[in-house]
Amino acid sequence: MTEPSLPRARAPRRAARISCGAVTSATVDLAQAGLLDILSSDYVPSSLLLAALRLPAAAPNIDLAAAVRTVTKSPAEAVGLTDRGEIAPGKRADLIRVHVAANGSAVRSVWRAGQRVA
Repeated sequence: MTEPSLPRARAPRRAARISCGAVTSATVDLAQAGLLDILSSDYVPSSLLLAALRLPAAAPNIDLAAAVRTVTKSPAEAVGLTDRGEIAPGKRADLIRVHVAANGSAVRSVWRAGQRVA
């Protein structure tokens, strides 16, 4: 469990650093206590998606939407990026469509600024 220094952070936050999509016991403890705001990774950005998808199974009190917020809206707000992080009018509309299966997950489509790019 770490609390990284975040430029322009507006309020104290609890963050958990993850590695290769692993949901650590510290992450689960924070989630179960209702204290997990942000998941971060400094070297494997794709692990964030995997961790967010795995988090609800590890911490049943957090649903998929809340888990996804830990890698989208919450980190964006923490660094003052108010134009992204959620699906809403006036936002950037950077999106991915993910297929989740028991044996893994796969990104199926990607949109950037509302335009499909993959």
